[in-house]
Amino acid sequence: MTARMKNPAMLLPDATKGVQNIYKAVHQGGVPAATLELVHLRASQINGCGPCVFGGVKAAQKNGESDERLFQVVAWRECDLFTDAERAALALTEAATRIADRPDAVTDEIWAEAAEHFDENQLAAIILMIGLTNLFNRINTTTREPAGATW
Repeated sequence: MTARMKNPAMLLPDATKGVQNIYKAVHQGGVPAATLELVHLRASQINGCGPCVFGGVKAAQKNGESDERLFQVVAWRECDLFTDAERAALALTEAATRIADRPDAVTDEIWAEAAEHFDENQLAAIILMIGLTNLFNRINTTTREPAGATW
């Protein structure tokens, strides 16, 4: 597959600076890097973003994530490899990524479970990671960025 165009963030460098600032803030929010990588990977799987799935797996592996857990992210509900906090983050990720699927996608139950495991700064970091990942997913699927591409 060939990309339709260069990555828009590369064409508009000020956009890259903004994204980098958000990404930096996300990683200062107190959420374990492994959890943030799981959030990124799950949202990217839902959206069918090959480059972000590819990059998410690579980044998670760099953070010490096992292949066994990475293979199970897509089916996290059916396995016992994830902590309760990770499961809450994954549930929030799915709900916030699939907001068009139902009017109240992020239910009070999903929010309460996440809030039980993460403080407000951590929730902010997770929400920003979900939003940033969804942004990347939409850019990459629109431009047909191939998985494994480097900018």
